Amino acid sequence: MRSDPKSKRKQVSPKGPSRPAKGQSTVGPRRAAFVWSWPTVLAALTLVVLVLATYAPVAQNTFIWDDNDYVTHNLTLRSLPGLRSIWFSPFSLPQYYPLVHTTFWVEYHLWELEPLGYHIVNVLLHTTSVLLLWRLLVRLELPGAWLAAALFAVHPVMVESVAWVTERKNVLSLALTLGSMLCYLRFAPATKEEGGASSRAVAWTNYALAFVLFVLALLSKTVVATMPAVLLVIYWWKRGNVGWRDAVRLLPFFVVGIGLGLVTAWLERIHVGAEGADWSFTPIERGLIAGRAVWFYAGKLVWPYPIIFFYPKWDISAGLWWQYLFPMAALALVAALWLVRGRIGRGPLASVLIFGGVLVPALGFLNVYPFRYSFVADHFQYHASLAILALSGASLASMGQSVADLFARTTTDDTTPAPIIPRARRALLGLPSAMLLISLAVLSFRGTHVYFDLHSLYGDIIEKNPNGWAAHLNLGAKLLFEGKKDEAMEQFRIALELSPKQPIAHTNYGDAIFDLGIRKGFEPGQLDTAREHFQTAMDLEPRWMPAYVGLAKTLIREEKYDEAMKYLTRALELYPNNPPALETMGALLIKEKRWLEAIDYYQKALVHRPNLAQSHHGLGLALLNLGRTREALPHLETSLILDPDSYEAQFALANALMDLKEFRTAIDRYNEAIRIKPDYLDALSNLAVAYGQMGDADHAIEYCEKVLAIDPDFKSAQTNLENARELKRQQAEKKMAK
Repeated sequence: MRSDPKSKRKQVSPKGPSRPAKGQSTVGPRRAAFVWSWPTVLAALTLVVLVLATYAPVAQNTFIWDDNDYVTHNLTLRSLPGLRSIWFSPFSLPQYYPLVHTTFWVEYHLWELEPLGYHIVNVLLHTTSVLLLWRLLVRLELPGAWLAAALFAVHPVMVESVAWVTERKNVLSLALTLGSMLCYLRFAPATKEEGGASSRAVAWTNYALAFVLFVLALLSKTVVATMPAVLLVIYWWKRGNVGWRDAVRLLPFFVVGIGLGLVTAWLERIHVGAEGADWSFTPIERGLIAGRAVWFYAGKLVWPYPIIFFYPKWDISAGLWWQYLFPMAALALVAALWLVRGRIGRGPLASVLIFGGVLVPALGFLNVYPFRYSFVADHFQYHASLAILALSGASLASMGQSVADLFARTTTDDTTPAPIIPRARRALLGLPSAMLLISLAVLSFRGTHVYFDLHSLYGDIIEKNPNGWAAHLNLGAKLLFEGKKDEAMEQFRIALELSPKQPIAHTNYGDAIFDLGIRKGFEPGQLDTAREHFQTAMDLEPRWMPAYVGLAKTLIREEKYDEAMKYLTRALELYPNNPPALETMGALLIKEKRWLEAIDYYQKALVHRPNLAQSHHGLGLALLNLGRTREALPHLETSLILDPDSYEAQFALANALMDLKEFRTAIDRYNEAIRIKPDYLDALSNLAVAYGQMGDADHAIEYCEKVLAIDPDFKSAQTNLENARELKRQQAEKKMAK
């Protein structure tokens, strides 16, 4: 594939180049307008069918992994004030990508939490990117443009981005970026021979539109900040040089891209939590990660098997000589392509530079949270893969054409009918490409089933990466939530065997055991087991804040409030705005009946993470105890939306409704609390009170007797039973009097 302008000799009119008419762009001679011919329409429809057929199974998929934070538990999607928070309160989102969450906001108001709609939008955005990529490569006059777009459409590496709702970030940002690049290339074509816009007004309109689309792409995912650099590489590829005017025109793009990129890096560290031992690498180690990751991503594009959600995490060591081979080989490849550019053209080098450059934000130079589990992930190369796939499409097309030409030269004679040669050429070009596309599409079709639900996802990870401790840990938490205690404990045991020195494994295990006790009641020794794991995590990493919070929770449960305060104070010294630490401090203050102080901590926690069920619950309790029932009600309702299986949330909301004299609704909430926890004596007792307030003495007596059958010494039930019997006696006297 040779694309140097000097290899294409053009005839010049004897009259010389014509001058542009008044008002016409001087960027270059005007290019013929694009016409949607039938072959072009058919090619576009084929790409659309390829995507829809490949991703048809996602229609059955549910929400997985981070989808709860992004969609199902994301309270900002529920209201107009929430939309305002999406744009102006960065800490209200798991990641500050406001355009992504705005699309979720719109979808929530269209189909609420029906996963089908969210999956369809992801597939349609991927389809849009496929079509835009095709047209971009056609504009750049790259051989095999359609094939490159088709490879991107069905490649298994893309499944993670398309089939996972949370990765709306990828599919939305890429569609906007490709649109921006097309507009910019209409403003400033890549070659002087290529036509520009018909007038300066139209040209600068394209520039403005390109900038707007670029900003919107950044607000979807800031990895696209590399786009202006990509355009400069494209100019060098097509022209052989980059002019100062090109750089000046792109300067606003660089400024806004770098600015928003730095904001994202800062939020990733202080808000998402990408700091600590899992990210404490030296510059040399980061270089080793980057060098290995580049080859990993390129390898997955060439041989996409196995595809895993969590790839094995490498052990990086600056003391191992062979790990230096990866970055050295990458640099050697760039140098070699530079040296042979005169023979093979600048295209391969441009492709490699774009691929590596777009990957830079995910290569380890910046802290990203998924590095806790693995240094690589398929969705990290969704954007960068276009460069290698474009080179692959061009190379395959060029090779096919060369073979076809050779076939034509060796088989043509005076007796061969002329139509045979074009047919043979088409077969040589089309059949291998079709077989490749079908193979990739089948792999992707099968891969979409992995994202059906959490069980299928974790099961696939464990099958392909048995040492992936995070999958075992998360599967254990899922099983525990479903009440499958024995199966859950086995998964926790495996996770800890695989990662005995991972503090997050110990804290997650401790949290799971503690939450199980909260929901189902603590068994003997259960608190001690949770505390042991929290302590182990703290010993492994003294600055591991979740361990301090976990220890504090166990101490609060045992009413050791002074000790709990010490751990929480230390946690907030390490991370002053950490939502779980603020929430747990609020819970401690609730126990000590320091209502106003508790409200302050809960409100701070909700500023940084609005979907904390316990913070809404605790804030509602504090307001309720201060007599501010109307203020408490929305927080208690929100707590129940976020955690509908919490008997405590049902009970607290019922109590608030009792204060508001809404007895019938309160009874429904008490019954829900009892359904979740049948021996919940406080709920049974208050249910008797609610029936008594409604004048239903028989039901009041029934529930008081149920309480006393379980606990004969339950004082309030004894009092309520006497009151209910008195009520029934009075009702009988009134009936007799009538």
